[in-house]
Amino acid sequence: MASITKYKDGYRAQVSVKGARDSAVFRTQREAKAWAAAKELELRKASSRPEGEKHTLGEAMTRYAGEVSPTKRGERWEKIRIRAMLDDAHLPTSSPIGRVTPDDLGQWRNERSKQVAPATVLREIALLSVILETARREWRWIASNPIKDIRKPTKPDHRDVLLTREQIKGVLRALGYRRGPCLNVSHAVALAFMVALRTGMRAGELCGLTWDRINDDYCILPVTKTKPREVPLTPKAMRLIQSMRGFDPKLVFGVKAQTLDALFRRARERAGLSGFTFHDSRHYAATQLAQRVHILDLCKAFGWSNINQAQVYYNPSASDIAGRMSNPVRQ
Repeated sequence: MASITKYKDGYRAQVSVKGARDSAVFRTQREAKAWAAAKELELRKASSRPEGEKHTLGEAMTRYAGEVSPTKRGERWEKIRIRAMLDDAHLPTSSPIGRVTPDDLGQWRNERSKQVAPATVLREIALLSVILETARREWRWIASNPIKDIRKPTKPDHRDVLLTREQIKGVLRALGYRRGPCLNVSHAVALAFMVALRTGMRAGELCGLTWDRINDDYCILPVTKTKPREVPLTPKAMRLIQSMRGFDPKLVFGVKAQTLDALFRRARERAGLSGFTFHDSRHYAATQLAQRVHILDLCKAFGWSNINQAQVYYNPSASDIAGRMSNPVRQ
């Protein structure tokens, strides 16, 4: 409904149609009435359009990043990925979300597969699926999720990297590891790496570990990738942790995950090594611990709810298995 009122040296026209409002100021009443009539017609047409015609795919991605991503632990990486996807010329971000088809998304998948590894494409498809599902279920912008009807790339085999002692020693030397109290960030990364090799804790878990979560022979992880858990600590792991006393009043290792990752990579390069990451310490820890503890205890310590998950990280060699078959450990 239009309203024309006197306003300073002219006339102000206000239009409201089903909650949508607009206004403008004109020199004459005649101009104000003409604009109001045209704007009211425009708003009525817009109000009758389906939600899928009013909003673009890009708007859905932007809204998701602003409203949903902040509620997640992986907010930072999710927002980075969404920003990159918004700049992808092959993704129909400017199209009304209701017009985006499986064919559109299939073409984007094909082009993306030429640029990045299948694992990256799968992660982006998963994120886009969640965004579209949110637009369907919560915002009612679309009636169906088009990405459900596209074929996904074949899931790559899991990394099967088992660190060698030479690789471990090389990285520790490059990080400047030595016995005794921690005095710098590089040394803190070395100590975190050594604790990871003995416990299987992830980089983010180690970087978020606080002193009040350390007990005599275990630590408590209230926030993990899956669910809260308690991690047993051997005497050696405890000695390494105690080496961090005085470095940071709250955090055990006093370093952010991004910093840990960057310093670890630089140390690996200085050592002339490649082909492994900090996370591969989890494989090493699982393989070493599996020789000494029951597989169910291993699952408990690593936070695996399904024993089959042990197959991902537990990588014994045939010689290791043969040795245990010759000298079985009672479990």
